Amino acid sequence: MLVERAERLEVVDMSHGDDWSSKNPYLAALPGSIGLSKHPMILRQDRSMHVQVILFLTAFCFFLETTHASIGDRLPEFRECVEVRETLPLQRLEKTRSIAWLTFQPSLQICTEAVCKGGDSVLPAHLRLLFWTCPAECDYTCQHIITDQRLSVSPPPANPVVQYHGKWPFRRILGVQEPFSVLFSLLNLLAHQHGLSQIRESMPVSYPLRKYYTWFSYFGLASWVCSMIFHTRDFRWTERLDYFAAGASVLYGLYYAPIRIFRLDKRTPAKQSTLRLWTAFCSALYASHVAYLTLWRWDYTYNMAANVAVGTLQNLLWSWFSITRYKRLKKMWAAWPGLIVMWLILAMSLELLDFPPLGGYIDAHSLWHLGTVGPTIWWYR
Repeated sequence: MLVERAERLEVVDMSHGDDWSSKNPYLAALPGSIGLSKHPMILRQDRSMHVQVILFLTAFCFFLETTHASIGDRLPEFRECVEVRETLPLQRLEKTRSIAWLTFQPSLQICTEAVCKGGDSVLPAHLRLLFWTCPAECDYTCQHIITDQRLSVSPPPANPVVQYHGKWPFRRILGVQEPFSVLFSLLNLLAHQHGLSQIRESMPVSYPLRKYYTWFSYFGLASWVCSMIFHTRDFRWTERLDYFAAGASVLYGLYYAPIRIFRLDKRTPAKQSTLRLWTAFCSALYASHVAYLTLWRWDYTYNMAANVAVGTLQNLLWSWFSITRYKRLKKMWAAWPGLIVMWLILAMSLELLDFPPLGGYIDAHSLWHLGTVGPTIWWYR
């Protein structure tokens, strides 16, 4: 790899006056769209909370707007399951999804005042550690009882697996609500961590853009940590944490893009003035975004539209930068930023499929998280 980089350095046309980073594919500009997730919240979300696209924008916004009016919430059998006042020992919850329970029995009610009056101590310790409560356990169990019943009907309904509370009925592992989204978020986290170590080892401290690359890694790490937290347990505060972290990562990508592309880090009065104004503008934009969602109205459609707009703008910048550099240098590595953008757009298309989780575990959103791992690793090369 080092020999390959050295060979690339030798073929750069010095007459174009490119700076040190433009002659090194490792330090070449990198698109900032990799840090976003997620999530129906962004997801849902996360889910991100961590998505930047150029294609399918309007359709995806409509998708997010409708996911929170779920069919499952309105099913009479589901409402009956969570409301009927009968008793069943809570420790038998896992047994209720056996073959004998494929036919729903309204009298077999899980979450009752009689069962729960002793508090959440009846739940296993690993569930309590992840803040599962008796009512939440009841809701989770009823979702799978109803889903199993709908799948067992012959012939099954047109859409046997439906969403509840804006979310597919995932099967948890050790109390983790969306285990594969957590796993794939972890892979993205590790990719950013490895990339950060590469920056620290290979990039001179004196290089003026080093701090911007480093901060990009920090924003990516933060966004994927928040994505893991959110997909582990979906609460209002974890959802907001994921949304805000993903939004910050996306906006930082836009903030960094013109700094690298137009070299606003140069110590000239004009560029330094522009950099200060650009920094102030992006800071105010993020503060306004958080204030609107926090103090005025929590709006999923607006949040996604804002992230899509920011992500699209930076992707256009990086695509233009890749095309112009490739035409000038005639080297494949000069086109990497644009190719990474294309990869992310293809991965984003998984979100539009929105199919029920395969085996109860892997859905389109988790695959979107998986699809960003490769571009992240490529990005840091």
